Amino acid sequence: MVATALAIVCLDDLFAVVMLAGIYSLLSACFFVDLDAVDVAFTEASVGAGISTLLMLASLKLVKRYEDKSRYKPLLALGVVTVTGALLIYGTLDMPHFGDPGAPVHHHVADRYIEKSMGEIGVPNIVTSILAAYRGYDTLGETCVIFTAGIGVMSLLMVSRRTREESRKKVPADMSQQVILRIVAKMMIPFILIFALYVQFHGDYGPGGGFQAGVIFAAGIILYTMLFGLGVAQKVFSPEVIKLLTAFGVLVYAGVGMTCIFLGGNFLDYNVLAHDPVHGQHLGILLIELGVGTTVAAVMTTIFFEFTWRTVKHRYK
Repeated sequence: MVATALAIVCLDDLFAVVMLAGIYSLLSACFFVDLDAVDVAFTEASVGAGISTLLMLASLKLVKRYEDKSRYKPLLALGVVTVTGALLIYGTLDMPHFGDPGAPVHHHVADRYIEKSMGEIGVPNIVTSILAAYRGYDTLGETCVIFTAGIGVMSLLMVSRRTREESRKKVPADMSQQVILRIVAKMMIPFILIFALYVQFHGDYGPGGGFQAGVIFAAGIILYTMLFGLGVAQKVFSPEVIKLLTAFGVLVYAGVGMTCIFLGGNFLDYNVLAHDPVHGQHLGILLIELGVGTTVAAVMTTIFFEFTWRTVKHRYK
C-alpha cells in the first residue's frame, strides 16, 4: 500500500512538472515576442506549450505503475552515450562565451546579413533568408533530424497490424460528452489550419516559415483527434498518407538542391532556378519551406498517432 501511494504521488508530481513546463514554455514565448523574435515565439508556443506537453501527458498515461525488470545490461549503449556527450561538451569549449560582445556573430556575420540580405535574397524577413538561404545546409540537416526522430518513435512504439485495424474503427473519444468544446473546436480548427497555411506561404514577408507552419498544422490535427476520437481522425487524415509525407518533405528539400546542381549551380544555390537571381531565391525558399512544413507536420502527427495507437492497444488487451 505504501509503495502504491508513493507511485501515485510520483505520478501526480510528474503531471505537475509537465504542466509547469508547458506554462514555462508559454511564458518564454511571450518573452520572445517582447524581444521581437516572433518566429521563435511561434515555435515555442506550438511545440513547447502545445505538442510537447500533450506527448508528455500521453507518455505518463502509458507508463506502468511499476518498472519492469531489465532483461539485459545496456552497458554498450551507456558507453556510447557517455562518449558522445563528452565529445559534444568538449566541442563547446572553443565556442565564444554566452553574451561575449567580441564574438564573430556580433561583428561581421550579423552585420553582413543585415546589410546584404535584402539585395542578395530579396526577402524582407531576415530570419527566413538566413535559415533558408544562407544556412540552407543546416536547415536541411535539421529537417533530416526531425524525419529521423519520427522514424525512431515509430520503431519504438511499433504496434501490430491488427491493432491498427482495430484503431481504425470508431473508437469513442474521451471527450465525446464535451459538446461545447466540440462545437468551439469545429469553428476554430479551420481557422487554425488556414493560419498555418498563412504562416507557411507568408514566412518570407512576416514571422513564420515551414517549422512554425508545420507545428501549427499538426496542432490542429491533434486537437481534432483529441475531441472526435482516433477512428474519425484517421478517416480524415490517413496515417499511410501522413507517413509518406514525412519522407516527401525531405525529398522536396533535397530535390531542390539537386535541381540547382543540374542547372549549373551549387547545391541549394537558388539563383539558377529563374532568369533573375532574386526570383530564383524566392522560388527556392518557397519550395524548401514547403518541404520543411510538410515533414514537420507529418512527423508531429505521426508521433501523436503512434502514442494514441498504443493507448488503443492497452484497451484491447
